[in-house]
Amino acid sequence: MPILQVKHLEKQFPDVRAVDDVSFDINEGTCFGLLGPNGAGKTTTIEIMEGIIPASSGEVLYKGQPIGEKFKQEAGVQFQATSLQEFITVNETLQLFQKLYDKTVPIEELIETCSLGEFLHRDNRKLSGGQRQRLLLAIALINDPDIVFLDEPTTGLDPQSRRNFWRLIENIKERNKTILLTTHYMEEAEQLCDEVAIMDHGRIITMGKPSDLLSKYFDDIILQLPVDDFTLAKPPENWDIHKDNGIITIHTEDVHATIRYLHENDIDLSHIEIRPRTLEDLFLELTGKGLRG
Repeated sequence: MPILQVKHLEKQFPDVRAVDDVSFDINEGTCFGLLGPNGAGKTTTIEIMEGIIPASSGEVLYKGQPIGEKFKQEAGVQFQATSLQEFITVNETLQLFQKLYDKTVPIEELIETCSLGEFLHRDNRKLSGGQRQRLLLAIALINDPDIVFLDEPTTGLDPQSRRNFWRLIENIKERNKTILLTTHYMEEAEQLCDEVAIMDHGRIITMGKPSDLLSKYFDDIILQLPVDDFTLAKPPENWDIHKDNGIITIHTEDVHATIRYLHENDIDLSHIEIRPRTLEDLFLELTGKGLRG
């Protein structure tokens, strides 16, 4: 049985239907990614699942039962934005939150899991972005939850801090915890998620394992090279070619034949890049070329 089930969820505000008949299951021990542009309905869906706001209709089941006190004790949440108590240290913050639950993880274990040792006695006000996110993750894990909600946990972090945070999440997955992740970073979703659902305009528009979705929607490989290197006077008519920001992009199902043709026509291949399709491609294909605010 899935650890969490969302069934025909809807949320109607006075001027907009933010969530429109959303259904999905999350299996135990997996990382499920809920993706979509700003305004897609992700946060509203998450807040209903967390029990923060009520649904207009539909239901959320935790271990087969409507969410209630058991869910509150066994779920951990890292919100998009969280205010921390000022003028106290990281260690004092952990002690404060530990008192809110019946069952808790030893603080020493959280310190090791979330790599807090180097700034354990630092005032919360003096934490860097990455340090703050690691503390918030520790708070989300303090009750040894069976399911953890991470709502855009790496937004605003530099690339190194983001990848360090990924390692923490992967360590949590190895302990058979269930994770629901929302993120705008498609590389992050591809790295961490066993299954993803892409939302737009309040609806799920596609859902599945990242590799399965890419196979379903794409059958080509991407070749890219600078416009200045692409001196081919007249490319074959059946080639799918696009030019954007000084880059030529060729979509091809036969990489070897395409490269051979370019080489035979004296195209400079020293700057060519070859890559498979990614979740970023799928996201833009399904939701549009720009993220809506």
